[in-house]
This record gives sequence, C-alpha cells and structure tokens, in this order.
Amino acid sequence: MSKKVFAWSPVRKLMKDNGAEMVAREAVDALVDYLEKVARGVTNKALEMTRHAGRKNFFSA
Repeated sequence: MSKKVFAWSPVRKLMKDNGAEMVAREAVDALVDYLEKVARGVTNKALEMTRHAGRKNFFSA
C-alpha cells in the first residue's frame, strides 16, 4: 500500500464541518482514495497540456 498524500484527520474534520455527525474510518479512507485519484488525474492532464505547449514546468495561470 502506498503512502497517502492527504492526511486523514483534516479530511475527517472537513466531513464533520460539512454536517456529518459521525464519520466512519472507512468513509474517510474512501474519500481520501477518491481525492487522490482525482488529484492524480488533474496533475496528469496539466502535465500533458504543459508538454504539449513545449514547457518543462507548469503553474497556475
């Protein structure tokens, strides 16, 4: 199992701050997995666009 990018506690706090009264560990783990998958996809798309533009670095515009 690879090391997680998102910390567990802040994700749990985010869920509770948005109305969840009780948060199961499995729910936090599932959300962390989903967020990491989405972040990988966005990063890969940004790298693809950066390379297409002939750049070596990418940054927000």
